[in-house]
Amino acid sequence: MTMSFRRTAFVGLLVCALCTAPVMGEEDGARRSAMAGRKLSEEAVRNLESGLEAAPDDVEARAKLLGYYLLRSYGSAEAKEARQRHTLWLINNRPDAPVLGSPYTQLDATLDGSAFTEGKQAWLNQVAREPENAAILGKAAAYLLFEDRALAESLYKRAEAAEPQNPVWPDRLGHMYSLGLARKTGEEKQESAKAALAAYERSLQHLKDGGNLLQEAARAAFEAGDLAKARGYAEAVLANTGEDGYKLHQGHLVLGRIALRADDVAKAKEHLLAAGKTPGSPGLNSFGPNMALAKELLEKEERQVVLEYFKLCGNFWKEDRLDTWAQEVRAGKIPDFGANLEY
Repeated sequence: MTMSFRRTAFVGLLVCALCTAPVMGEEDGARRSAMAGRKLSEEAVRNLESGLEAAPDDVEARAKLLGYYLLRSYGSAEAKEARQRHTLWLINNRPDAPVLGSPYTQLDATLDGSAFTEGKQAWLNQVAREPENAAILGKAAAYLLFEDRALAESLYKRAEAAEPQNPVWPDRLGHMYSLGLARKTGEEKQESAKAALAAYERSLQHLKDGGNLLQEAARAAFEAGDLAKARGYAEAVLANTGEDGYKLHQGHLVLGRIALRADDVAKAKEHLLAAGKTPGSPGLNSFGPNMALAKELLEKEERQVVLEYFKLCGNFWKEDRLDTWAQEVRAGKIPDFGANLEY
C-alpha cells in the first residue's frame, strides 16, 4: 500500500467515523470544541499553545488545537507533530478527557510511526491501571480500531461487560463491525453485517426511541440479508425523521436497495430521488451523500436517474466530485465512489 493511498484511506475512515460514531454528552461537547478549532486563526492557535505552557491541564484548549491540526497534519510535518504531542499528553495525563476516543486523537501506525506505538502502549498502561473502567476501555479500543481490530473488539466487549446497561458500548461494537462493510464481499461481508446488527440490537434494547441508531440497524440488517428487519427499521426511521435530513436520506436508500433486490427498479428509483431531496445535515453537507443505491442502479444501466440524484445532492453538497462523477456516468462508466459508499 503506497503512502498516498494509505493517507487517503485513513482520512476516509476518519471522515466515516466523524459522521457515524456514537457519542456521549461530554464527548459531544469535546467534538464541538474540536470542530470549532478547525476554523482557528494562526494567532488564536499561538495563544492557545502559549496558554498551555501555564495551564497544561486545559483539555478544552487541547481539543480545539486537535481540531485545528487534524486535516492539516496530512500536509504539514509541524501540524503532524503538534497533533501527536497533544494526543500523547492527553493519553498519559488525562485519559478521562472527552476528546480522547474521537477521530481527532486517532493516530495511525504507518503515518504516525513511533508516536502511534507510544500511544498504544500508553493506553495499555491505562487499561492495566483501571481494568474495569469502561470509559478507558472504550477510548483505548477506539485508538486501536484501525490497527488491531481483534484487540479493539476485546476492549469494547470488556466495556460492555463492565456497563451492561449502557447502550454506547454495543453501539460502538456495531459501528466497528460496520466499518469497511461496503468493501467486503461474500461470507465475510454477511458475517460482519450480522455481528453489527446483533450489537446494534443490544444497544436498541436500552434506548427508548432508537435515537440515531435505527438507520444503522437498517443498513446492517440489509447487508446481513434480513430484508424484513431492514424494511422495518428503515420505515421506523422515515416515520420519525422530524427535520433530520440524514435519517431521511438513509431510510430511503435502504428501502430503495430492498426494492432493487425484488427487481422493482421503478420503486428503487423513486427512493433514490427521495433520498436526494433531503434538506441535508451537517454530515451530509460536509462529507456528501451515500452512493450505494446509485451504484447498484448504474449496474442496471439506469444512468438518467443517477444523474438526477447527483443534481439533487448538489443542493446540499457543494463538491466538484459530483460533476466528475456525472461526466463519468454520461461516458457509460461507473465512478469509484470511495468512502461515499460507506457514509
